[in-house]
Amino acid sequence: MTYDEYHFETRLLHNQHKIDPATGAVSVPIQHASTFHQFDVDHFGKYDYARSLNPTREALEDVIAELEGGVKGFAFSSGMAAISTAFLLLSAGDHVVITEDVYGGTFRMVTEVLSRFGIEHTFVDMTDLEQVKQAIRPSTKAFYVETPSNPLLKVTDIRAISCLAKEIGALTFVDNTFLTPALQRPLELGADLVLHSATKFLSGHSDVVAGLAVVNDEALAKRLGFLQNSFGAILGVQDAWLVLRGLKTLSVRLDFSQHTALKIAKFLQAHPLIETVYYPGLASHPHYHLQRDQAQGAGAVLSFELKSEAALRTFVAGVKIPVFAVSLGAVESILSYPAKMSHAAMPQAEREKRGIKNSLLRLSVGLENPDDLIQDFSRSLEQLDQPELLRGE
Repeated sequence: MTYDEYHFETRLLHNQHKIDPATGAVSVPIQHASTFHQFDVDHFGKYDYARSLNPTREALEDVIAELEGGVKGFAFSSGMAAISTAFLLLSAGDHVVITEDVYGGTFRMVTEVLSRFGIEHTFVDMTDLEQVKQAIRPSTKAFYVETPSNPLLKVTDIRAISCLAKEIGALTFVDNTFLTPALQRPLELGADLVLHSATKFLSGHSDVVAGLAVVNDEALAKRLGFLQNSFGAILGVQDAWLVLRGLKTLSVRLDFSQHTALKIAKFLQAHPLIETVYYPGLASHPHYHLQRDQAQGAGAVLSFELKSEAALRTFVAGVKIPVFAVSLGAVESILSYPAKMSHAAMPQAEREKRGIKNSLLRLSVGLENPDDLIQDFSRSLEQLDQPELLRGE
C-alpha cells in the first residue's frame, strides 16, 4: 500500500517523517541550530537561517500538509500568528467577509489592526448564503470562515462559500481548529487556505502554543511562504516537536472526546435548568445535516446557556472535574466563559448582538470517563434549583 492508500489513523504515524534517515530514530530530531554552515559561496544549501527553514519545523509543516491534503504547510508561533500572517495576503483597499461569531482574537485583529491598514471587513451570519452574497463588494478578496463557529457552533457550508469566492476571484480561509483534519478537510471542499490553533486538539496536552496553515496551490504557497519569512512569527523547534508528538494520538483522543461530548450534550439538553445547548452533533441542531455532509463528526466542543449569569457563577463554582480556563482541545476537559475569556476582546454589545450571552459556557471535552463528568455536572446543577438563581438575581 502507498501512503495515499492508508487510512487517516495510519497516516498520523506512518508518513515521510516516520524514521530519521540518518539514524533510524522513530522520533523527528530536534534541531536547535539557528544558522547553518554553507560549503560554497555561490550555492547555499537547503537550510541557511532557521527563520527561513529549520528541519524540525519543516517536518511538522510537511505532516500537516499531508494530513490536510494541501501542497504546503506552515508552522507559526501561535494560532493568531498564523491567522495574522494569512491576512497579510490582503492589501489596503481590500475587503474581507467574515464569520459573525468568530474567535475574539480574530475579531480584535480584524477590527483594530487590519482596519488601521485600510483593509475593510463585514461580519455576517455565514450560515445564511443570501447574507453572504449581499456582503460582497467589488473589493472583496477573501472570505474568512470558522466552522463550527466559536462559541455558538454554527456550521457554514464550505463548498458554497468556496464557490462564491471563486466566482469573484477571492480566497477562502477556513479555521479548522475545532475539527482538525481528522474530521474535516476544507481544502477538499474547495477552500484555499486552512488555519489551526495547533495549541488545541492537534497538540492536545495544554503544553504548547502553536499555529499552522496549509494551502492547496503552489503560487499561494510561495506568497504565504514569503510572508512567513518576512513577518518571522515562526514556531520554535521544541514546540514543533511537541505538536508532532501530539499528532500521533490525535485520532484516538478526538474519537473518545467526541463520543463523550455527544453524551454530555444530550444530558444537558434534557436538563430542565439548561436553556440551550449548541452542538452540531445533536439532531436538533439546525445545521446537523450539513455538518454530517461536510465532516466526519461534530467534534468535542459544545456550548450551553444557563438561566442567568448568577446561575452560571454558581455552576462554575460547583463543578470539580473540568479545568476552568482559557483554551480547548486538551486531554483534560476545559470549561470556558466566552464573555470573559475567548471573546473578552469583543465589546459586550457586539457579543450580545451575536447571541454570546453572559450566561453562556463553552466546554471542551477531554478524556475523562463521561459518567464522571455527567455526575459532576449533575451535582453542580442541583445547586441551581433556587428561585433567585432561576430569576437571574
